[in-house]
Amino acid sequence: MIKAILFDQDGVIIDSERNGHRIAFEKAFQQFGYDIQWDPELYHQLLQIGGGKERLKYYFERVYSGNKPKNLDEFVLQLHDLKTALFIEMLETAGTIPLRPGIRRFMNEANQLGIPIGICTTSNERVARTVVRQILKGIHLDLLIAGDMVREKKPDPEIYLRAIDLLEVKASETLVVEDSNIGVRAAKAAGCRVLCTYTQYTQGEDLSDADIVVSALGDADEQARFSTPPIALKCEGIVSVQDLLAVF
Repeated sequence: MIKAILFDQDGVIIDSERNGHRIAFEKAFQQFGYDIQWDPELYHQLLQIGGGKERLKYYFERVYSGNKPKNLDEFVLQLHDLKTALFIEMLETAGTIPLRPGIRRFMNEANQLGIPIGICTTSNERVARTVVRQILKGIHLDLLIAGDMVREKKPDPEIYLRAIDLLEVKASETLVVEDSNIGVRAAKAAGCRVLCTYTQYTQGEDLSDADIVVSALGDADEQARFSTPPIALKCEGIVSVQDLLAVF
């Protein structure tokens, strides 16, 4: 029986990587005097590093060939703070970064059924709370854990293990909605059930550890497509909480 549902944020709740975080990083680079552009292919590679600050440090240590900052750790913190502010501005502009198909419907269904739901994201806490306030208005959340609230980032299972502990449920009673390889690995390492709703960025990744892999939760405008035929999941383009309760 599923007694709690946990959601990743970027790629699951909002499709924010390609035209959100990536653009905010580039604007922050420019304001710091760096003519750096992260094309979508490079950014997909960098997404394999969990956490924005960790991603920045990796890029300047391993990829960037120009003049590097003298104090990289301090530079990363300052640039990431600016990037966060720029991204929050984007979130506060109506329609700039919309919800993924079906996510509001699915969360509402969980609320109506009395199933606790939470967000577990490697994103900054300020960003996560802005998403809740601006984009998920009206949804009741029981839990929010952001990347700067844990020691280890995904694919480490720490964030999901902490959520399970706080909600006082078993891992086997917890459904996690993720979108990427590192997210799926984190959730499975914690012992959770996993529904993966892949994006254009992550559809080519190895998502085979997830229990169900689908293009989206689905709504009237964009129905779900399954990567592999789901066993015993009877739905036509729209995945509901009741469908998943019946399976698990």
